[in-house]
This record gives sequence, C-alpha cells and structure tokens, in this order.
Amino acid sequence: MDLLKGIVIKSTGSWYTVKSNEKLFNCRIVGKFRLGKLKVTNPVAVGDWVGFEIEDGNVGIIKQIDPRENYVVRQSPRKKHFVHLLASNVDQAVLVITIKEPKLKQGFIDRFLMMTEPYSIPVTIVFNKWDLYDEEDKQLFSYLKAVYTNIGYQVMSTSCEDGEGIESLKELLLNKQSLISGQSGVGKSTLVNLLIDNANLKTQVLSDYTGKGQHTTTFAEMFFLDDQTSIIDTPGIKTLSFNFLEEQDIIHNFREIFALSKDCKFGDCTHRNEPKCAVKNSLEKGEISELRYSSYLQLLKDTEEQNYWERHKDI
Repeated sequence: MDLLKGIVIKSTGSWYTVKSNEKLFNCRIVGKFRLGKLKVTNPVAVGDWVGFEIEDGNVGIIKQIDPRENYVVRQSPRKKHFVHLLASNVDQAVLVITIKEPKLKQGFIDRFLMMTEPYSIPVTIVFNKWDLYDEEDKQLFSYLKAVYTNIGYQVMSTSCEDGEGIESLKELLLNKQSLISGQSGVGKSTLVNLLIDNANLKTQVLSDYTGKGQHTTTFAEMFFLDDQTSIIDTPGIKTLSFNFLEEQDIIHNFREIFALSKDCKFGDCTHRNEPKCAVKNSLEKGEISELRYSSYLQLLKDTEEQNYWERHKDI
C-alpha cells in the first residue's frame, strides 16, 4: 500500500496534525524513530514531511519520516538526557526578545544561536516592545545591533502597540518557512497574531510577582500567511541548556571565534589561556565582542562541567 505524503503542522506530544492535499489528519506514531545517537522526546517535528496510512476516517499512522534538510533541537526541559525537536526544514529562524518587560538576558541570544548555527540557519533577532524603550534602552539596542550584524545576523525592532517594524517583518517572512521563538513574556504570541490573521494565540501579561513571562503557547504549530509562507510557532523558552553537546561544538558554533581559530598556534586551542591565540589577540584589539566572548566562556564552562559529571556519575 502506497503511503500518503503530508507535512506535520502541529505537535501535541503523542499526536500530530498532518496536512496532505489541503486535508488535515490526526496521526500517531508506530515504532521508534531516532535522531542519530540522540534520544528524543518527540521523534516527529513540525515541518517534517512524513508518509502515513489512513487508519480510520481522518486518523492515520506515521510510518516514515523523510530526510530532513535541517532541524532545530534543544535539551528537553523535562528529561535532561533527552533532546526536544523544535522544528525541521526551516528556511530561517526569528528570535523574539525584548530589552525590558521582561529584562533582557543577552546570554540567551547566544544560547539560541547554538541551536541554529550547526545547520547555518539564517537568524533574525527581533527586539520587540520598542514602544517601551527609553533612550538608554535604545542605545543598548544600537550597541547589540552592531555586535550581531557585524557577525552576519540580521537585527530589527518591532512594537505590537504602534506597528513599528511589523511590515518589515512580514516582508522578511514572505515565501519562506520560518521558525519563530523566544523567551516567555517577550510578546511573541501577540506578534504572531498580528502577522497571521487566523492564529488566535493566547496572550498573557507578565507575572506581577516575578516580572517574568508565563507559557501561553504549549505546543509547536505551523501557521500559513499564504501558500508560500509559513511560521512555526514554538512554546516560550525559559532557559536553554545543552548537556548533549561537546566542548568542540561550542568552539565550532561561535562563528567569529571559529573563523579565527585557524590562526591559533595550537589546533585544539580553547581560546582561554593558550599562548599565541588569535581569538584573544582579536579580543584585545576590540575586533570581537567581549559580550560574545563572555557567553562563549560560560557555555564552554557549563559544557565541561556537565560532561565531567556525566562521565563520573557512576563513581
């Protein structure tokens, strides 16, 4: 029996909505699917093209996952030894952040880029809630924009209140399949509602007690702007950890650091205390960002500590 082909547009854990020939099917998985050597909490991702059989009416069974062009994966927030697929087959990623309400955590930007850099997925960093920024906030935005555009990332500002940047963001999305993500509370759901008329995502104000966002999107889902344009919306992220990475993954995926590493004296240079390090030399000259370098050191330290305890957990 020939399998029907379709694209996964919604994931709720054990069930997946598959769009095939403009019809929607509720599908489940039979058997085990792996992601290389990694253990996954959700073996099928929104954006996957799959082969499935009809079981009854609009209910189907996924029997095959087509090879992926790329995917974005994070450490599972519930099972630390598993990874969670956020999306697959994306043309670009949009990271929504804000400088205030909630307060910016710059290191989160670099952690997010660790998920997209392995497949060289283009990323646009969107600073939302522009209407709330005072002059000091706008100066910080200008500084961060220079940091990230200098290494090849696009940066823009938006406001759901006064429409700042909304049309420019729509133009960016046209004719592409885009992953949109961000920390809880940054206004991502409100932004998606403005971009996609039928999204109708729930929105929520910040917690008065913590000043942090609450989860409003609880599962990944694809929305269509037109026949050629789609957005994969993902649940708000509170923190990002990477205990499935090795130290070399950190070194390779900070693009400006990796580009300089060929000029270091030692091939296995970690760019900390080694002599004749091209990265340290560029840092002293102000050619690479101290913020990015600090994020690099912190991620390298976290990865080394996680791997140490993983190797010695049975001792």
